[in-house]
Amino acid sequence: MRYEILGRLQVNDGQRAATIGAQKVETLFAVLLSQPNQIVAASQLMDEIWGERLPGRAAAGIHVYVSQLRKFLSRFTGPDTPVITTAPGYVFDPRDGDIDFQLFERLTRLGKKHAREKRHRQAVSHFESALALWRGPVLSGLTLGSLLSGFAVHLTEFRLECTEALIESYLALGRHRELIGRLYSLIAENPLREAFYRQLMLALYRSDRQADALKAYQSARLVLREELGLEPCRALQDLQRSILSADYHLDRFRQVAG
Repeated sequence: MRYEILGRLQVNDGQRAATIGAQKVETLFAVLLSQPNQIVAASQLMDEIWGERLPGRAAAGIHVYVSQLRKFLSRFTGPDTPVITTAPGYVFDPRDGDIDFQLFERLTRLGKKHAREKRHRQAVSHFESALALWRGPVLSGLTLGSLLSGFAVHLTEFRLECTEALIESYLALGRHRELIGRLYSLIAENPLREAFYRQLMLALYRSDRQADALKAYQSARLVLREELGLEPCRALQDLQRSILSADYHLDRFRQVAG
């Protein structure tokens, strides 16, 4: 069984996927899932659900929402609830289930380990499996308070790191031509992410498109100056100079891997 938050919050037992529907119960569940096997204080749950508009019977409301959550989960777990009451709040114990964001983080770290060891085919396999877990934005459709917003930002950043690492491994395998379209799309979605410009410039250069590689640098420079008043980072500037001088080190993986 898998608890999934990389997209709409749902529980998936391999045969069916079910969502809660009730926003406050869903928020409570999301907070518990974001901190598995840790005590989440009832006050934290109240803050995330109501913020500054705390009702007079908030504590009673939390008890009701926990009861509703347990009833929902019993369809998958039976009477042995994974939501445990422990002062001063509650603990979510996934037991025999997985939480998708934890699996995503494990796969990404394994991919990075393989990449450091120059085992790029294995790294690509782990990175692709990690990214395949995403079905949309973190907890899409749910209004996020401060705690869940920070959690979503962390995971979104980690997703970008995984994507960057995946592309680095593809480049190391000489698969630069197939990356070009993907990198243009990533830059359109993340126009201030300088790493994607660097990877695009390198992929274009190794695909015998030196002029396009230099145009990509100019695009990065224009965006950064207009949005932030900054020049491109040292890595981008160094790469531009290497492309202008046709540095032979850039041709190391010019061949296309089979």
